[in-house]
Amino acid sequence: MSTQQAKLRFCFSFAVVLIVLASVTASLKNARAEQDDTPEPKLLRHVVMFQFKESSSDAEVQTVVDAFRALPSKIPQIADFEYGTDNSPEGLAGGLTHAFLVTFKSEEDRAIYLPHPAHKAFVEVLKPHLEKVTVIDYWAAK
Repeated sequence: MSTQQAKLRFCFSFAVVLIVLASVTASLKNARAEQDDTPEPKLLRHVVMFQFKESSSDAEVQTVVDAFRALPSKIPQIADFEYGTDNSPEGLAGGLTHAFLVTFKSEEDRAIYLPHPAHKAFVEVLKPHLEKVTVIDYWAAK
């Protein structure tokens, strides 16, 4: 085999290796992209907003908040929970001051939560202090 033929064979082999590497790299990128396209599981959000009676003291309102915050430890169907108080500069809260976001993985979990004895006990703590409530549930989407 001549030197020229050896150089051509080397170049051809090198080119084949580069093509194979490029193909493997593209396949890996596609596999990652397919994994990234996997839809996240949808979560059911239960948004609850309260306006408390003017006659309710700060301590009584805090008792209600603490009772609501205790529900995730009592009802395992609650996947996540967060809360806060209104601080919007827009002034559109309509008297609602406290917001709670309860997350469920399914409608079945929410169906267990609503009549759950711990939830019913919380409602009894809330009732004497509740002026107004707004509730909306939705499937979270991104």
